[in-house]
Amino acid sequence: MSSTVVPPASRLTATSSPANNSSKLTLWPLVAATFFMVSGGTYGTEDIIHGAGYSRGLLILFLTPLVWSLPVAFMVGELSTALPHEGGYYTWVRRAMGDFWGFQEAWLSLASSFFDMAIYPALFVVYFARLFPGIAEGRRGILIGLAMITICSLLNIAGVRVVGATSLWLFVLLSAPFALIVVLAPFKAGQLAGAVTTPATSSVGLLGGLLIAMWNYMGWDSASTIAGEVHEPKRTYPRAIFLAVLVVALSYILPIAAIQLTGIPASAWETGSWADLASLVSGTWLRVVLVLGGMLSAFGMFNALVLSYSRLPYAMALEGMLPRVFSRSLERTGAPWVSILACAIAWAGCLGLGFERLVLMDVILCGLSLVLEFVALVVLRVREPNLPRPFRVPGGMPGAVLVGVGPVLLLAFAMFHADREQVFGMNALVLGFLLIVAGMVAYPLARVRGPAAVRADSAAE
Repeated sequence: MSSTVVPPASRLTATSSPANNSSKLTLWPLVAATFFMVSGGTYGTEDIIHGAGYSRGLLILFLTPLVWSLPVAFMVGELSTALPHEGGYYTWVRRAMGDFWGFQEAWLSLASSFFDMAIYPALFVVYFARLFPGIAEGRRGILIGLAMITICSLLNIAGVRVVGATSLWLFVLLSAPFALIVVLAPFKAGQLAGAVTTPATSSVGLLGGLLIAMWNYMGWDSASTIAGEVHEPKRTYPRAIFLAVLVVALSYILPIAAIQLTGIPASAWETGSWADLASLVSGTWLRVVLVLGGMLSAFGMFNALVLSYSRLPYAMALEGMLPRVFSRSLERTGAPWVSILACAIAWAGCLGLGFERLVLMDVILCGLSLVLEFVALVVLRVREPNLPRPFRVPGGMPGAVLVGVGPVLLLAFAMFHADREQVFGMNALVLGFLLIVAGMVAYPLARVRGPAAVRADSAAE
């Protein structure tokens, strides 16, 4: 495996990307990759309807992007165009507030990824089991998850263009069955009210439904970590982010509204039930298609997020905050293969945890990293007012401050909910606190070999 160690720099720049121009992402592959980093389609929304009902569930799915997604999209649009650097949000926070907070940003994002990345193999197995019920028994589900992690890691090692093209085709394939539901369900209007006699087993309530909606609309900053691998990032990023917000919101709202017309009760919904609902709308063939789509969705989301998360250790290694080996990349594709493999091993260790607990920990840790990004937005407005910003959050400085209010309030809600959940045998809020403290303890250890040592190593080469 031929690889190189990318030379470090005191500040990452757009040219510090491991990719060359011929292998960079353009607009629609970036939209598709962002779609999978955030959503992956309508799958995963079932428990929202079970917990909140149709009217409140659709209201949650409509309001959450306005309060949660659009503010993040505005923030990402400004910072990704002003600082289109490999490492994305890590480099924004580090530039605004220094090494310590930059390290905490990366730590929180990687810690959240351990829980986040265990969700998608679990969803893959849930849908697979709809076709072959015995497939999830014993350790089979874990083995399938390990196989999925291995395949996605190899695709990412093959390069960013491979991931972008894969995401685009997967987007088309998994959107097709939901488009069919939107078209066919109105023909069953009011006819399926008694079609489901056994209620679903989901225990998710209204608050849990809102938490899952937050998770379904989370991850807009994920694509920023590959800014150096995007063609004309200052122009491409804002367009891709806002297009993806629209596509994701429509992909959630339209199919659910179509099913509501049929009269199927909200109590029939649970994780994985899209397949059964599809069979009521148009027979077994659509059920099979939805199952395959659910598997593609989980695979596509995991595949795209490997691309995002694996660039954090790579960017940190360039700055001397992780061992230099993490900056190794392949000469042909530019993929940071050591970082990809290390992340894959860590993600495999979290397979087997429950869905709602994984979502809860992911929202808490990722939400805290978002808070640091909103603070960085304001700090950079103060410290570097002349920094070129091709895209700006509207409203001047008040707009830059107020844009973070909605996401912070929703994060406070998630923390309130966490106080009642147990993860790994302890209170979820306590576990989150311990992980935050661990990042602060790890920082001085990471700084043993700081930027000066990195530059000395580079000069020696």
